[in-house]
Amino acid sequence: MEKPLISFIIAYYELPARMLCECIDSILALSLRAFEREIIVIDDGSANAPMGELTKYGEDIIYIRQAHKGLSVARNTGIQMATGTYLQFVDSDDKLIRPSYEHCIDLIRFNAPEMVMFDFTHKPSDNPNYTDSELQKGSNLMRHQNIRGTACGYLFARSILGNLRFTPGICHEDEEFTPLLLLRAEKVIWTDAQAYLYQQRQGSISTENHIRQRLGRLEDVKSIIMRLSVQADRLPIDDRSALQRRVAQLTMDYLYQIIRLKSPRHYIERKIEELRQAGLYPLPNQDYTSKYVWFRRLISTQAGRSVLTHLIPLLSKER
Repeated sequence: MEKPLISFIIAYYELPARMLCECIDSILALSLRAFEREIIVIDDGSANAPMGELTKYGEDIIYIRQAHKGLSVARNTGIQMATGTYLQFVDSDDKLIRPSYEHCIDLIRFNAPEMVMFDFTHKPSDNPNYTDSELQKGSNLMRHQNIRGTACGYLFARSILGNLRFTPGICHEDEEFTPLLLLRAEKVIWTDAQAYLYQQRQGSISTENHIRQRLGRLEDVKSIIMRLSVQADRLPIDDRSALQRRVAQLTMDYLYQIIRLKSPRHYIERKIEELRQAGLYPLPNQDYTSKYVWFRRLISTQAGRSVLTHLIPLLSKER
């Protein structure tokens, strides 16, 4: 039996079944023939299982229901079940955009990369013109540009996974998984094709406004940063510099988000001291991006931090 070209892994939990069906329909609308695709829905213990709404798909999908263990475990289950040459994670409230995603499929058919990293959008456009990079190592891409951590932002060859899996029981697990996966990839293509429609819902994990919960999630980010920093020290020089850039970028984002949430000054100072003890502060003196350079300079002094604590919340209000 021929192996599917792409296994689509959809983690589902407590969403209207209609949204899940729209997600599945966006995959079925692709030009992939039935034997070229594998759609795996992992129901992470939803109170109301969507099985009734999914019967219409018949053998087009594989539905697995498990006890609620979180997104990481659901995705890991999908990885275990997948048989495709390539894997694609899709959140159950999002969709693939056919013309742009077809371009990504063409890239894997004709170039055989180990990863194709694409863009996402909140509103599809009619632009049929795409810019693609040459094949490059994942470490080279990470050394020279910022990456998005989201695991839904790329196709990747199952063969490069090895024993890499999502860490269970944490938020922002993508931020750990994605850079480690990129370091395993020898042939990566980046494209500006907006192939993924991200639909942010009010009340979802990403839009919850409870400050204490959001600060708790940022503690998971800090733990990820520290683990990645330890791993970077053990890597060959090219991989190490690539991961160190990602660690610095995540550290900047972590501090930015703490300030954006209007955390008390003593809380910010305590978190900076924790980063200092871990060797993550001051931020490395590198010219990664203009935003990074200015943030690094300001966050390194008491006066600069005062400026940031007033400026960042104001910038957030204007968005």
